[in-house]
Amino acid sequence: MDLATLIGIIGAFAFVVMAMVMGGGIEIFIDIPSVLIVFCGSLFVVLMKYNLGQFLGAVKIAAKAFMFKADKPDDLIERSVEMADAARKGGFLALEEAEITNPFMQKGIDMLVDGHDADVVRATMEKDILLTSERHEFGAGIFKALGDVAPAMGMIGTLIGLVAMLSNMDDPKSIGPAMAVALLTTLYGAILANMVAIPISEKLLLRAGEEKLNRTLILDAVLGIQDGQNPRVIEGVLKNYLPEGKRSLGTTDE
Repeated sequence: MDLATLIGIIGAFAFVVMAMVMGGGIEIFIDIPSVLIVFCGSLFVVLMKYNLGQFLGAVKIAAKAFMFKADKPDDLIERSVEMADAARKGGFLALEEAEITNPFMQKGIDMLVDGHDADVVRATMEKDILLTSERHEFGAGIFKALGDVAPAMGMIGTLIGLVAMLSNMDDPKSIGPAMAVALLTTLYGAILANMVAIPISEKLLLRAGEEKLNRTLILDAVLGIQDGQNPRVIEGVLKNYLPEGKRSLGTTDE
């Protein structure tokens, strides 16, 4: 569970709801026509941009903003050095029974054990990295599209409310409900875009970047092991993926 995402969204809505309650009660901020225009309308507009399978898959993609847990680069480096040491002592077959929790690293090690050439290993793993990044960016794009559409739908609702209000100026009782639709649709559009869709889109892009970094690190580790490099050399290369302040930690004096 990503506590930052969970705490952020709960905290943001908590303060907004608190402001609504202090501003006269939550019920005055609830309007069904406004909900239909913004939330339902925005979903259907986004649906037009994608096919049904891609749209429905957005729910599963959004879960990564809350549940995704990336491996720590430090742990990947440590495991890579251990396997490099094992490969130098016992050959690639010594890695066959190695316990590897990262699926991408397992894929690379399996290719080494199977005896594939370095060019094949590099091409296969780079293609995997590229396609995975594209899938993640595509998923984030769905929520970015929702963030773009929601304020526009709020504006459409505002215009509908204003037209309804101006067409019934002779009936004072109709002005209030029409103004509610006009103002609340703008509010709902801003909430949906800035408190849900855009933050999830940005978090998914962050997750995609973290996973791409880890996979690139693993690729370098696998190629280094295949090349028979010294484990300390591999460690030094891989530590370039760490923040500068952490690169010197845990190094071994030769």
